[in-house]
Amino acid sequence: MTIRQATHCQIKQGIMIAALMLALPAGISAALAADAPTLPEDPVAKGLAIAEETDRRNQGFGDTKASMKMILENAYGETSERELRSMTLENEKENEGDWTLNVFDRPRDVDGTALLTYSKILDPDDQWMYLPAVKRVKRISSVNKSGPFMGSEFAFEDFSSQEVGKYSYKWIRDEACPEPVADRTCHVTERYPLYEHSGYTRQVVWTDTQDYQPRKIEFYDRKDKLLKTLALTEYKLYQDKYWRAHDLYMENHVTGKSTRLTWEDYAFNTGLTEDDFNTNSLKRAR
Repeated sequence: MTIRQATHCQIKQGIMIAALMLALPAGISAALAADAPTLPEDPVAKGLAIAEETDRRNQGFGDTKASMKMILENAYGETSERELRSMTLENEKENEGDWTLNVFDRPRDVDGTALLTYSKILDPDDQWMYLPAVKRVKRISSVNKSGPFMGSEFAFEDFSSQEVGKYSYKWIRDEACPEPVADRTCHVTERYPLYEHSGYTRQVVWTDTQDYQPRKIEFYDRKDKLLKTLALTEYKLYQDKYWRAHDLYMENHVTGKSTRLTWEDYAFNTGLTEDDFNTNSLKRAR
């Protein structure tokens, strides 16, 4: 079975790019160690199993709300800051991913700008952006999702739920995790986008063998050159189950620019419904 065929056999799985941790209390560490999966030897099957285990540990969250700061830094060290709200609705349908809504509150020139995403598996994601200056909802073309989101180093496709079935996988090696958890071991895997319009040929992911959450992701462009690196730190545990990163730092190695996302005020099971995630809700989000 090829890498692509192995992944096509999988049902909807959701990996939240922000679901991570910094340090585990001793009791939780023991519980996770006891719950560690048995991984296959084949590198392709092993890579897929690691991604599935990461997803399994994030299932059942229902919905979330959080606030975020986006700090943009150019190659000269000059920074600008934006504030936004993020909402996610877990989608349990097969072959579909989670729904997300991101709404900018500050500064004034972006106040009310909103991005709505319906994640899919192999089909192109559905994405719409509301532009308050022209009071218009714009559909994001499937071929434009590799472009930067609101001038940041995160692409539109990075703001989509990272479903397991969107990629094929291969385990490469095990090695020390990146700082600040270099005393732990990480699985290093490659994942290859199955979405034909992706801006990436592959991504290299460091996944902690204790909690099965990613610690670092390298993004390679369409020429297979290292484009960006995402570091994920400052983790907190919610409801004794769900890890969320509170600091995501994306560095662009080509332009010298970077974007830091800092998260706070996470809330779970807030009562969000599908009515909160449609094109009309984009206009009301402000």
